Amino acid sequence: MRGVTPNYHHSYTLFFVVLLQFHHVFSTNTLSSNETLTISSNKTLVSPGNVFELGFFKTTTKNSQNGTDRWYLGIWYKTTSERTYVWVANRDNPLHNSIGTLKISHANLVLLNQFNTPVWSTNLTESVTSPVTAELLANGNFVLRDSKTKDLNHFMWQSFDFPVDTLLPEMKLSRNIKPGNDRILTSWKSPTDPSSGDFTFVLEPHNHGLHEFYLLKNEIEVYRTGPWNQNRFNGIPKFQNWSYIANNFIDNNNEEVAYTFHVNNSNIHSRFRMSSTGYLQVITWTKTIPQRNMFWSFPEDACDLYQVCGSYAYCDINTTPNKCNCIKGFVPKNPEAWTLRDATGGCVRSSRLSCGEGDGFVRMSKMKLPETSEARVDKGIGLEECKERCVRDCDCTGFANMDIGSGGSGCVMWIDELVDMRNYVAGGHDLYVKVAAGSRVH
Repeated sequence: MRGVTPNYHHSYTLFFVVLLQFHHVFSTNTLSSNETLTISSNKTLVSPGNVFELGFFKTTTKNSQNGTDRWYLGIWYKTTSERTYVWVANRDNPLHNSIGTLKISHANLVLLNQFNTPVWSTNLTESVTSPVTAELLANGNFVLRDSKTKDLNHFMWQSFDFPVDTLLPEMKLSRNIKPGNDRILTSWKSPTDPSSGDFTFVLEPHNHGLHEFYLLKNEIEVYRTGPWNQNRFNGIPKFQNWSYIANNFIDNNNEEVAYTFHVNNSNIHSRFRMSSTGYLQVITWTKTIPQRNMFWSFPEDACDLYQVCGSYAYCDINTTPNKCNCIKGFVPKNPEAWTLRDATGGCVRSSRLSCGEGDGFVRMSKMKLPETSEARVDKGIGLEECKERCVRDCDCTGFANMDIGSGGSGCVMWIDELVDMRNYVAGGHDLYVKVAAGSRVH
């Protein structure tokens, strides 16, 4: 029987043709100093693990009769059933046609339009003689490295320092630490327009350690998370139920105060997002089910709105007809407005304090603690000594434990009006409000 000689030349030719047809499938996560990304090439960078992808995307703005295309450089999840963007480089300076180039120039990442004019750049000023490389990391961080740097955690520039509307695990949110180094979330203008919108989510660090986040609309407070109690945010009781999310504050003697979180389950993806409609959302999904799930968002209800009930009043979503209630020992400041369900004026004391041992305290359970910007903190004492100090201090209006874990520890004393309070069905803190002798119940 005559043998059959394989046609190796034909096999290699066919394999080469297949490679040419599907070259875009084979992706890299790096961009070298002699490479470019262009809109026309449709080339992207894909992170190790195949979770994130960086490239160009288009939105269309409808006006009168003609639609206007706008092009952006961004990062999105590669495997979700619906395209989900987590970062946009040129959100407020889009390309207006399909000609755009990302390249490394003079140790900077630069995005050029059709006229070779920069519309976005990393704007680094330091001098670097060795080649630099851009890289999309497994966690979604787009970084610029000096090729001679041995420390893999040292970046010349990183997208994580410039959040858009999304907080990913290992990203930081920080504020007022160093000039120009604020990290905040800013919503998209609309669901289809990535330019800067009306809503921001910002960290307000306090010297006493009770840091808080505020949700703002055009710089006006809309929502407050309640203080960080060394474990979670007091005003977000559901945080304690998220076993797969580990929250962390970095506080290095006021050199850096920042919040970050990690996901403990490798099968779960999770992110925080400031929506264009004014909600901070926690969105999560698993690797086996790529459909996004809105796990939680806030404000959750009317009681979450900032100072909806005014001072010395608290919101209870289950009370009718008015959700606002004066603390025991206080009465509405404006009874007529209160009858009309306008509680913004808050409440005032029904009896004056004696500023001595005759004063007492109302214990309020499951509470969102009042705003803490003017509070005093002593981490070294417990609740009883905290109470004694508040009694002796004529300016003290209330007190609570700083940390409710392991039976409670630390002392928080308020020396101003108590504002932005609500109660919960579950969670929250015990709050002790100073009242005149006839009103006390504790």
